[in-house]
Amino acid sequence: MSQPKLTKRVSTALVNALSAGVVPRVGLEHIAVGREKEIAAIRQDFEHVANGGAAFRFVIGRYGAGKSFTLQLIRNLAMEQGFVVADADITPDRRLVGSQGAGVATYRELMRNLATKSRPEGGALTLILERWIAAIQAQVAQDTGMKPSDEGFDQQVEAQIRLVTQDVADLVNGFDFATVIIAYWTGYRSNDEAKKESAMRWLRGEFSTKTEAKAALGVRVIIDDDSWYDYVKLIARFAADIDYKGLIIILDEVIHLSKISTAIARQNNYDKLLAMFNDAMQGKVSHLGTLIGGTPQFLEDPRRGLYSDPAWQRRTAESRVIQSDEADTSAPVIRLEALSEPELQLLLQRISIVFFSHYEMRKQLTASEISTFISAVRGGKVGTETRLTPGEIIRDFMTALNLIQQNPKLTLSELIQTQKYQTPPQPTEQDEFAEFTL
Repeated sequence: MSQPKLTKRVSTALVNALSAGVVPRVGLEHIAVGREKEIAAIRQDFEHVANGGAAFRFVIGRYGAGKSFTLQLIRNLAMEQGFVVADADITPDRRLVGSQGAGVATYRELMRNLATKSRPEGGALTLILERWIAAIQAQVAQDTGMKPSDEGFDQQVEAQIRLVTQDVADLVNGFDFATVIIAYWTGYRSNDEAKKESAMRWLRGEFSTKTEAKAALGVRVIIDDDSWYDYVKLIARFAADIDYKGLIIILDEVIHLSKISTAIARQNNYDKLLAMFNDAMQGKVSHLGTLIGGTPQFLEDPRRGLYSDPAWQRRTAESRVIQSDEADTSAPVIRLEALSEPELQLLLQRISIVFFSHYEMRKQLTASEISTFISAVRGGKVGTETRLTPGEIIRDFMTALNLIQQNPKLTLSELIQTQKYQTPPQPTEQDEFAEFTL
């Protein structure tokens, strides 16, 4: 597949995000380097999900090592292949389980970020429903020769909609989910914006009481802290029924679960994660892929990480068969290794091409200049190549590119010679985890 053209919109997003030290949401294919094994494994998962199965993976990497970048690359790949995708960061206010809305807050964030190939920025729930309805209308018109204004046309469309919703009605809370989908169709057919919005609010988990939901839609349940994952499974099945390949959800920054101070609350979240894992591994859910992004500390800390739970340790510990230079890409944990020196140089080369293209500068950096830059930011210190992350090097590189853009006569070599680079202190594993192991 050929690489898409670099548009001004995409280059702007890339330059702005990289300069700010955040992962771009679009255009990652223009700068992606390495991770071929990991992406190949995820592609196999996608095939399994598209065929009606399920998948569950942890993507583990240190801060700045490319974990979030890899997850965003996977997100974009999933949309390109025809999946509905939803992603959310776990925060102190967004958990898998929690009182006062902490669980359903994660669901709401997933729905806010629901995306498709035609709506990659998120907020795609309404678009998905309306395109599905329009497709059914077009199919009914083709099959029957009727026009939308003809008597009985809407009844034919509704019959087709009910056929799809019947497929989810047998799942937990599926009947109410189907009722809300029908309510949306009713509002769509009659131009009742209030009913359509009520249905969307319910699907986004925004009703706070069952009484309010019953008055608006005639359903007796709402999406809440206890039930939100059931509706993720429903949406996955529904997405497959309306000609998407399924649903991929991505939860990043799960280290915040390790920071939960109360042992019972922390264990409840680990139990919920385990239930999600078991659903996928035991075939209890279809057309759903789940990716969890975390750090080694989240996984391996024996006191507050997943390894504090024997059930999780059994499922995620590396096999004793695996050697240090090998990786089992079918295992539930994908561990991101540091980029090699050639990969890091290629990454910076690609970033520079995007940058100079964005500013319409006829400039090009040589491999020697980039190599010298990497050595300079590392301070020439032995061993720092394993301590400085790609994120830190990219941050400094973007600063250098910005200085060159602002001073056209300046070269990277001259900038390196005039600047004094100091390698930042690198946190140890104990430092990174100290704030919540005391």
